[in-house]
Amino acid sequence: MKASRTATVRHMLLTGTVAALASVVALPGGAQAQQKTCSVLEVISHASPGGGTDTTARMMMIRSRRELSDYTNDIVVVYKRGGAAAASHEYLKQRPADGCTVLAITQTHMYTIARGKSAIEMDDIVGVARAMDDPTFLVVGKDSPNKTVEDLIEQSKERPLNWGVAQVGGTEHIGLIRFSKAVGIPYKVVPFGSAGEMMNALLSGAIDATLPNVSEAVGQIADGQVRPLLVLNDKRLGDYPDIASSYEKGWEVKVSTTRGYGVKKGTPPEAIKALEEAMVKAMKHDTFANYLKSSGLNPEDSVTGHDVWDKQLKEEYAIAKDAIENLGLGQN
Repeated sequence: MKASRTATVRHMLLTGTVAALASVVALPGGAQAQQKTCSVLEVISHASPGGGTDTTARMMMIRSRRELSDYTNDIVVVYKRGGAAAASHEYLKQRPADGCTVLAITQTHMYTIARGKSAIEMDDIVGVARAMDDPTFLVVGKDSPNKTVEDLIEQSKERPLNWGVAQVGGTEHIGLIRFSKAVGIPYKVVPFGSAGEMMNALLSGAIDATLPNVSEAVGQIADGQVRPLLVLNDKRLGDYPDIASSYEKGWEVKVSTTRGYGVKKGTPPEAIKALEEAMVKAMKHDTFANYLKSSGLNPEDSVTGHDVWDKQLKEEYAIAKDAIENLGLGQN
């Protein structure tokens, strides 16, 4: 540690930045203090403690604390629940754009903004790093007469099938709208309130098909309880090489549940860069990578930085906004 400080001082002297020595001052007992960007870095969560968003954030923070030790003294989760992420948006709007407040982002945020229920616009958020990209399967029960996606399409043309979704206007519903439009089939929507209930309904035979994420279906697929017919993605998944992708079938429909982190528009570029580099490095470490693998996800496909994540946020928001408007769920 002492050698490191000596090297830092020598570097500042050699480069002529003597004034920078003011950021490293002697304290009683010989301790050293370094000026940091944030006293505390806040991660705003719209979700409940213990849920997927909360767990993902806390797993990210384990190594990020180490990677950001020169940036902040600590990282804490701040819960702002209510209004389907609207409360977290209101809090972000009130915070300064100084790189000390990070928003945990999911599709819920996009839908709330698209419905005109938020205090901010999508352009008020700058994507920093993506933690999770959880593709969507099209699945049927193990006893379904539909052995292939083509079988399902043919049966759907005979009668509209019952499709389970978690929420009207949510990820599965919007994915179903896009898929049905691409293949030209009618459908009936049955909302259940959660992905767990949606999957239980499929297992009981109450619905014909549904669209869970990989992490939601990995167990039932492994047990043979459900049959995946398609992955709504631009390529096949490494762990499921036998499941065709929608793109290879000629249907350019990609549906995924994502989790990641962003900051308020106007945050200094150097702060965004520091957060991006630290978070990406932390989430590629075995600690976080093993968390993703336990959910059936590939860390290399999930974790990415600012350029890819910010672009994806804006593209997915445009899709969500179009779907919300077509459903007539926008603010009147």
